Amino acid sequence: MFEREEKIPEAEEILAETPLPAPLKKVKAERDALASSVIRGETDKLLVIVGPCSAHESRPVLEYVERLGRLNERVKDRLVLVPRIYTNKPRTKGVGYKGMFTQPDPKSKEDILKGIHTIRRLHIDAIGVSGLSAADEMLYPENYAYVEDLLTYIAVGARSSENQMHRLVASGIELPVGIKNPMSGSVPVLINSVYAAQSGGQVFKYQGWQVRASGNPLAHAVLRGAVDGYGNDIPNFHYETVMKVIEGYAAAGLANPAIIIDANHSNSGKRFKQQIRIVEEVLNNRIYDKDFKKYVKGFMIESFLEEGNQKEDVVYGRSITDPCLGWADTERLILDIAEKV
Repeated sequence: MFEREEKIPEAEEILAETPLPAPLKKVKAERDALASSVIRGETDKLLVIVGPCSAHESRPVLEYVERLGRLNERVKDRLVLVPRIYTNKPRTKGVGYKGMFTQPDPKSKEDILKGIHTIRRLHIDAIGVSGLSAADEMLYPENYAYVEDLLTYIAVGARSSENQMHRLVASGIELPVGIKNPMSGSVPVLINSVYAAQSGGQVFKYQGWQVRASGNPLAHAVLRGAVDGYGNDIPNFHYETVMKVIEGYAAAGLANPAIIIDANHSNSGKRFKQQIRIVEEVLNNRIYDKDFKKYVKGFMIESFLEEGNQKEDVVYGRSITDPCLGWADTERLILDIAEKV
């Protein structure tokens, strides 16, 4: 049984209430073009999606993104930095804090309408203070419409990559959509998910309409590690695994073959400091093999102002979900990536 609590306005109404200002639309369009050019292989720049595991409070996120904007000025000739502002949080057991979209104040009750307005304001302000438009996870496909005018990069998580609705909505998006390997780590399933997202002509119900998706040639693979039947983390950023994905791309004949390496999650076993080592190994493999370099287009890195995590929001700028790198390590790592592109 469902108990109705509050009617949520349609996305079109919300977007009209809090529109992206015209000057920031221009900034976002430029950032969209840069990120898309990386996935298309039109530039040697690397895409780096970096930021907190989940954005639980606006003020520290904006401070983080402002710092990232300043750092971008030092690396923009080699990197395309995209702030990670994730406002929906998947839960392995289905319970717990589900992100700012649902619960804009983690210490208060759920309030989705307030959450929608809060995250729209956050994304708009983030572009304003940094000149960078963000990435967010499309955890609930129906919710994407409330932020579709604000994002430059969209992620489909490991628990969602086999879901038909996620694949269908991804096929109608005209921006880079990174699809993570499923929790099993299956390469064929990952390639099938990218294939589905790239396929046009699919008809389905979305936002109250029968729609026909054009297909998204910018959909691509993200390797985040896997979990075996006993709950053990299995990394998949190593050379041999990446080459298997490259073989899968070639066999499927997909457009714009690209791979993003998620340095945290099951690749690091959530040992956040390991992200530095993982990125370094991948960079060395790009130097070693031209095919590896051609396909591996960037990284996802979890990072915040303060390293680690906490159960409750006590320390300003520290994650309340998965542990993250602190700012000092993040800055050094991004500068190092830029040197080795």
